[in-house]
Amino acid sequence: MNATVVMILVLSLGTYAFRLVGPALHGRVEIPARVQELAAAAAVVLLTALLATGALTEGGGFAGIARPAGVLAAGVLAWRRAPFVVVVLGAAAVTALLRAAGVG
Repeated sequence: MNATVVMILVLSLGTYAFRLVGPALHGRVEIPARVQELAAAAAVVLLTALLATGALTEGGGFAGIARPAGVLAAGVLAWRRAPFVVVVLGAAAVTALLRAAGVG
């Protein structure tokens, strides 16, 4: 077996073990409230970081102002509880109009 197949097998076994640990330890391990709060906050921080890097960078550099403006428009539409299709089309329209205007 080559190294790629071995790594795939190791990672798949690790993933299966993680999925098995949850039901196996449910009710046996008490997680402190502070750890639960920190885990919830960490999830928000990680998702925000992912959004920021996706919205602001392209190919290792700044993506230009059009993409962050589209993401901002989508955020405003989502905050105003617009339907998902409207949010996506609104973000695409703002980005496309700014790029067509040469703002980039």
